[in-house]
Amino acid sequence: MLEIIGLILVAIMTLGFVGVFKSYGIESGLSELFWGCAGGTLLIIIYRKMKRKQDEQKD
Repeated sequence: MLEIIGLILVAIMTLGFVGVFKSYGIESGLSELFWGCAGGTLLIIIYRKMKRKQDEQKD
């Protein structure tokens, strides 16, 4: 489930960076949309790493 959410965030981040959402008033490049999606993706990566580390310690 987290992989799908991460993939969607990366796709939205890429589309926002390229400028697909200009018609909605979102600037292309390093906008708030880009950084929000990048932050969300980073949080998912950190969460998965922490969970994997916890699972290894249990075994």
